[in-house]
Amino acid sequence: MDQDQIERLIGASDLPSLLAALAHATGDPDLAPSDLWLDPARALEPEDGWDADQLKRARALVSAGLARLGASEAGEDRGPDDSLVPSLIDWLTGADLDDGYRRMLAEELAVTGDLRIPEQIRSGEWPPRAASDHPVAVIGAGMSGILAAHRLKQAGVDCVVLDKNSDVGGTWLENTYPGCRVDVFNHVYSYSGEQRPDWPEYHSSQPVLLDYFRGCAQRWGIRDRIRFGVRVESLEWDGSARRWVIRLETGSGTEEITAGAVVSAVGQLNRPLMPDIEGAGSFAGEQFHSSSWRHDIDWQRLRVAVIGTGASALQFIPHLVELADHVTVFQRTPPWLIPRPVYHEPLAEGLLRLFELVPGYAHWFRLRLFWCTHEGTVGALRRDPAWDGPLERAVSPRNDEARKLLTMYLEHQFGDRPDLLAKVVPDYPVGAKRVVLDNGIWASTLKRPNVELVSDGIARIEPDGVRGSDGRLHSADVIVYGTGFRASEFLMPMRVTGRDGADLHETWNGDARAYNGVCIPGFPNLFCLYGPNTNIVVNGSIIYFAECAAHYVVECLRLLAERGATAMDCRPDAYERYAARMDEHNSQMAWGISPVNSWYKSASGRVAQNWPLPLIDYWRQTRRPDPDDFELL
Repeated sequence: MDQDQIERLIGASDLPSLLAALAHATGDPDLAPSDLWLDPARALEPEDGWDADQLKRARALVSAGLARLGASEAGEDRGPDDSLVPSLIDWLTGADLDDGYRRMLAEELAVTGDLRIPEQIRSGEWPPRAASDHPVAVIGAGMSGILAAHRLKQAGVDCVVLDKNSDVGGTWLENTYPGCRVDVFNHVYSYSGEQRPDWPEYHSSQPVLLDYFRGCAQRWGIRDRIRFGVRVESLEWDGSARRWVIRLETGSGTEEITAGAVVSAVGQLNRPLMPDIEGAGSFAGEQFHSSSWRHDIDWQRLRVAVIGTGASALQFIPHLVELADHVTVFQRTPPWLIPRPVYHEPLAEGLLRLFELVPGYAHWFRLRLFWCTHEGTVGALRRDPAWDGPLERAVSPRNDEARKLLTMYLEHQFGDRPDLLAKVVPDYPVGAKRVVLDNGIWASTLKRPNVELVSDGIARIEPDGVRGSDGRLHSADVIVYGTGFRASEFLMPMRVTGRDGADLHETWNGDARAYNGVCIPGFPNLFCLYGPNTNIVVNGSIIYFAECAAHYVVECLRLLAERGATAMDCRPDAYERYAARMDEHNSQMAWGISPVNSWYKSASGRVAQNWPLPLIDYWRQTRRPDPDDFELL
């Protein structure tokens, strides 16, 4: 490789993560020297906060490292040194981490292999009674369900996976609307132990992600554990046999099976929310939710009304306006847009080439993305007690600064259209509801001559279209609802009956809670993945939470095996303490302070979805269950 080729590769790289990868791959710690120690406060600055001399030195070290790597491959150097991983993690993060934090990041890195593999449950047989058809039933074969089945298999626990669909993938199977893609970097939106170095884009599209999850299920050998095309109607705890009775709706009728434990992996964003708008049933044309996209419609010469401007809508509307004759967009609340120039971009060819050339570079690159996003921005959403500005505008000086910067972005995008600018600048704090990534496509979409943005409300739907609050009828042939999901209605529409006939949904009364986001008192051996208060907003990937929770479920089963118990039930006092802790911290976040409408909240206004603490806290509290917080049966 000549110097020109090396320079081109360096230009496509993330230098800090590449230096860490080269130091690990060659066994040479001098490739990550102390004089290039990274300042985490400057991680998002150009060139990572390095000055010109530091940048020059970093590039020279990369050149030397690539040469060293070539020599190592030829057998002339010592090669990978796994003992360097802890110190390289400290170097890359710019922090002197404690052992727990370093272990958590090492699990995310997974450069030496999957560190989350559970030990086999050997200290006792679980369940001790052969009273169930299955030791564990997992409901859902999406991202969390695939992972749960994998971890249970690794621990030596058999399970059956139940899914209403015909294939794995969950939301990535069901949502096929044009433009559907992940809105975090897909190097982070992937399992730590199953990384893919050749992602085609920074934010991959739905077909690519579906292929990834299908591949994981196949490689992990769990497809033969999945029953497709079955819908769980109800779960009922049999206290005498200490098992769950699961009633299924199949293609040929109903069926009952039993399981010693149930893992709910049904997700939060899986039940479409259809708004209650007067006259919706009278519309003469086609109408559907974006999660049930109608691919059979020929959009040419059609007038389309889109209701909603959330994350999904901002993905499919730009594609729709290219086809339809006219699109009217009805907006209740504008979203904050975060500029992401690479949102639709393929990965740089040089970066993909480096992933091939440098062993482990994709892992270190992923860790760098994880670190820079996992806590770096969430602090700007937390209330500062010293902030004396209006809370309806911002919750801290950092939050107000974010508001100013994002407002400037909107002014830049819509400056030539003051009529649109007045409609697209939010009047609530950044982070109070879901932010949306943008690369300029939203402004170019709304400025098209065949697009109208309506922001003054909907009076009703009529046979010929949508009548606005101003009395004007907006004619439409098709209505598309981009109105999100019933996120706060956890485990619906299943009926779940626990000890002494307790009904889960009556117990929650529309306000779901769970200890560690996983367990609910009165419902033994029922474990939730992506449960209440485990959603993240701007700091990382939900897969991180799924991995922590899946680990916790396995450790709960291990506790049962060690104690010779059949079931475990969370104690109410532990549950209440945990819920109070979540409520206290959520009340200090932008999404808990602002009254703006948001899927983060239940009908009561309580934040039932979001995690308000550092990610390391969830990792720590899901290492092992505390026996004192459970009644063992």
